[in-house]
Amino acid sequence: MRHSFRKLSLTHYIFIGFFLGIIAGWIFGEGITPIAEPLAEIFLRLLRMAIMPLIITSIISGVVSVGSATGLGRLGIKTFSYYILSSLIAIFTGLVLVNIFKPGAGAEIGLEMSPEKIAAAEQGIGELLINLIPENPFAAMARGDVLPIIFFSILFGFFVTKLSQKPRAQLTDFFHAAFETMMKLTLFVVWSAPLGVFGIISRIVAQTGFDAFRSLGFYFLVVFMGLAIHASVNLPLLLALVARVNPVKHYKGMPSALIMAFSTCSTIVTLPLTMKAVTENSRVSEKVSNFVLPIGATVNMDGTALYECVATMFIAQVYGFNLSFGAQLIIVFTALLASIGAASVPMSGMVMMSIILKAVGLPLEGVAIILAVDRILDMFRTTVNVLSDSCGAVIVARLEGETLEDMGESFQ
Repeated sequence: MRHSFRKLSLTHYIFIGFFLGIIAGWIFGEGITPIAEPLAEIFLRLLRMAIMPLIITSIISGVVSVGSATGLGRLGIKTFSYYILSSLIAIFTGLVLVNIFKPGAGAEIGLEMSPEKIAAAEQGIGELLINLIPENPFAAMARGDVLPIIFFSILFGFFVTKLSQKPRAQLTDFFHAAFETMMKLTLFVVWSAPLGVFGIISRIVAQTGFDAFRSLGFYFLVVFMGLAIHASVNLPLLLALVARVNPVKHYKGMPSALIMAFSTCSTIVTLPLTMKAVTENSRVSEKVSNFVLPIGATVNMDGTALYECVATMFIAQVYGFNLSFGAQLIIVFTALLASIGAASVPMSGMVMMSIILKAVGLPLEGVAIILAVDRILDMFRTTVNVLSDSCGAVIVARLEGETLEDMGESFQ
């Protein structure tokens, strides 16, 4: 029996916590509150504790790595232009769908915290851009202002790459080590998720019954629809219009990589199969694939960005906020930045959602609601992430003048 418990993954334990929370809330009602509230609060405090150090170390480490790699140059500019464009298209696809269907509107979820206003709704775009620059980075860290810290971290990482060799190497090693440490700490935090989910879900069921889960199913369908549209419409259009290649020929060679992505939920683990498919089926040169795909596996997260945008809007709708266009643009901007740092973080969906909710000004307990369907959606969004990376390699190769002759034919 003990051996079988060791085989269970974190996802299994989260599901166990979720369903035990439902049962406990249903059986004990309000009597579960003295147990549920401390568990929920400890989990949320641990999440808040990890957010700022994780942002700083992951972004600086990432910027330093890219800056010290082959160098950006022409190939790098084309690569990052595609990644930004495809991620924005994915985010706006999710934004349109969540505004049309409004899965969180009128939901009786009964979350504990009920903010009267959220930060994103109070700022215009001009004010947002000005507030991106922190007068005092340390004060911004203490206040938990996410976007100014992201801006400062990007700048700091960039100028680390401009130092002479010895101090650059010292700081690079320091921030890589700090990021590795934060990953271990974050893994510790996310292992507390089953208890936190139990506390939050049991409290919700005790207060509102089972109505919450009807809205959750609707939210799942909206995210799934957005991912399907991005994979079957947006990315093929980019291939056809920008690269001027037949999307079917490219997609024809991708099944093995996509199946691996779907089953492992990891772009990094899938990378060797992605590179094989892109070079052998789509005829992209190794020079382009070796540059574009590893960076894409780290920073290009179309499916994750779409999911984060829809999830944030869903949680805002649950709280009863009808966000203005400007406030929604802040969510788009934050989802784009957060998706860049999502790849290497354990349970990245939960951690990155926490960062976005913190930046927008929504309570973190909303994370526990969407965790119920996060694992299933993670399989689909990782598949979309890998597909987008592969499309990026094809597009960059064409922009570099490669003909991609015989694309889609069997490799001899």
